[in-house]
Amino acid sequence: MEFRTENIKFRTEKYYSPSQKQTYLAELPAGYKGQFGPKGRAWVLALYYSAGMSEPKIREFLQTVGMHISAGQLSDFLIKDQEQFHSERAAVVRAGLESTQWQHLDSTGTRVDGKNEHCHILCNPFYTAYCTLPSKDRLSLLRVLQGGADPVFRLNELALTLLKPLGVAEKWCKKLTELLPKAQDWEENQLDQWLAEYLPKLGPQQRKRILDGLAIAAYRTQDAYPVVELLVCDDAPQFNWLTVALALCWIHEFRHSKKLIPRLPYHREILETFKESFWKLYRKLLAYRQHPKQKDAASLQAEFEQLFGQTTGYEQLDERKALTLAKKEPLLMVLSHPEILLHNNPAELGARQRVRKRDVSLQARTQQGIGAWDTFQTLVGTTKKLGINIYHYFSDRIAQTNTFPSLAHLIEQRSQNVELAASWDGAP
Repeated sequence: MEFRTENIKFRTEKYYSPSQKQTYLAELPAGYKGQFGPKGRAWVLALYYSAGMSEPKIREFLQTVGMHISAGQLSDFLIKDQEQFHSERAAVVRAGLESTQWQHLDSTGTRVDGKNEHCHILCNPFYTAYCTLPSKDRLSLLRVLQGGADPVFRLNELALTLLKPLGVAEKWCKKLTELLPKAQDWEENQLDQWLAEYLPKLGPQQRKRILDGLAIAAYRTQDAYPVVELLVCDDAPQFNWLTVALALCWIHEFRHSKKLIPRLPYHREILETFKESFWKLYRKLLAYRQHPKQKDAASLQAEFEQLFGQTTGYEQLDERKALTLAKKEPLLMVLSHPEILLHNNPAELGARQRVRKRDVSLQARTQQGIGAWDTFQTLVGTTKKLGINIYHYFSDRIAQTNTFPSLAHLIEQRSQNVELAASWDGAP
């Protein structure tokens, strides 16, 4: 590979309109901006967002091959005028959500202009999407599942069934049923005003739970955006009830037992025996995914109940096992959905890329900057899964040659191919 500067002289038509008293100059070819062309701009994006280089190091590298660029111009290439890439990211998220009924979701910290925010990673085998928001509560996660759009709120039958498990007191549920119009969509500020007027004694915690319930109900009953049926995640409480079903990560669950530090040799032996049994069951579940059978599912469920329901005499371990037993349904979701993984590693690997970005660049200083981080990390993560060279992709889009089809189209195509292969494998 050879890096070299290339000086190109463009001769463009120039016209003057006497009637309008204005001069018109023909545009440069697509991708040329100022003194830089599409290839240079593509390299800047690839080095920063894919190779993980810092802005000073990129500038130093470009200067060694004779490309003189200011720090401000380099920063503009990375952040400003990226509407085409923001649009493609939005299409990627929608296509990714449509490609499977299950998704992985995880979060990691991100600083924006000195404030702690949260980067949410949503993914499946065909794409990885990043969305940074100030919080990681349920309303924020609903924004992630809807491509960044603000949630709407709706009182319907689903909302009424959700309010009680979310912890809303019976008297408030009754008042909502009597006063709030049903099947009507509300924006958050509208609902806040209504609650302040009609339920003035409602506390902040109860208010938040009502908002969560009505937002989840609106999300799960709407048809304007793909609805996730099954979420693979850890056992953080904000994931509960977002989707019809949850599948918990076995790796996360094991970490609870790993934290135990027994002092007695007898307890250490008990813990080691439990760990061996844990991973033995895990391997059996992995084998089940390859060849799912109903009789094996019943056997694995019984083995799970025996492992986590049997007391050992080591009190701390027994308490931990009882908590795991209470999560039987989401931990054994693979028995009814063998297509999903037993862990949340895809989302955690995506989160690691944001951590590496944070190590290099520390933070984004503006909302425009964090938006660029989210967009380009989404595109980099997705092109890797689709087997596309990220530099060639950036160059193609900047020069508007459009050699590559849209990433959303490729995601749709790949997911259909997987479905066809699965149906063929299952045919007699």
